[in-house]
Amino acid sequence: MFSIPVVVVAIFFIGAGILHFVLLDFFSSIVPPYFSNPEALVKISGVFEILGGIGILIERTRQWAAYGLIALCVAVLPANIHMAMNPDQFPDIPVVLLYLRLPLQALVIWVIWKAGQSRHF
Repeated sequence: MFSIPVVVVAIFFIGAGILHFVLLDFFSSIVPPYFSNPEALVKISGVFEILGGIGILIERTRQWAAYGLIALCVAVLPANIHMAMNPDQFPDIPVVLLYLRLPLQALVIWVIWKAGQSRHF
């Protein structure tokens, strides 16, 4: 038996982590200007997304991976707020989506929490 939250979280974060390297320029552009070295921050967060996605698949590391991914979601919240507050900098993304990302962050955190509590793959 497998847990849907575990699989969803793993696919989401491994995929997102890979995209941090494939779309480095885009992800660097959403880092708020008050943070230095956006490329390094994007690469670091990409690595931790991949590691968290892998860690959530392993029952022994699942709970710690969930804690780490939740912390990562909180850490990237300033980027989501920056995008919502500066929609003119992201003309290719509908404004409603920029605002929807904020409450969706809570849903993502809840799914991560559920995955972290799962004893099934």
